Amino acid sequence: MTVPKTSVLVLDCAEPEELARFYGSLLGARVEPAGGDADLLLVAGPSGTVLGIRRDPDRIPPGWPVPDGPEQPHLRILVTPEALDEAEREAVALGARPVAAEGDDSRPGGRTTQRRYADPAGHAFVLAAGRIPTP
Repeated sequence: MTVPKTSVLVLDCAEPEELARFYGSLLGARVEPAGGDADLLLVAGPSGTVLGIRRDPDRIPPGWPVPDGPEQPHLRILVTPEALDEAEREAVALGARPVAAEGDDSRPGGRTTQRRYADPAGHAFVLAAGRIPTP
């Protein structure tokens, strides 16, 4: 029998409360403390996804994107294609910083279906148009 498990992607930052609020608002998720770890907050989304935000006062924000470098691990947030522009406005209003804009002739106005950002602590994430899996 397999022991029950789950996985949590954890982002380290100096101010976890602020970053957890950012992702909680962006994802429409609740933020709660992780039992047994005072430095870890869990952001639990309605689809069952859990993101951890952990305090690390010595964390240095990553540089992203790296020109001509490989893609870094990042959080990919899926949205329906018709909601991509609105999701982008929400992310920027909450404090996301756009880091790359690419042309794409398949969308009106030449905007791409994948948009790259840095969160308020500098971690990479992408808003991507796609099918949202149901839990």
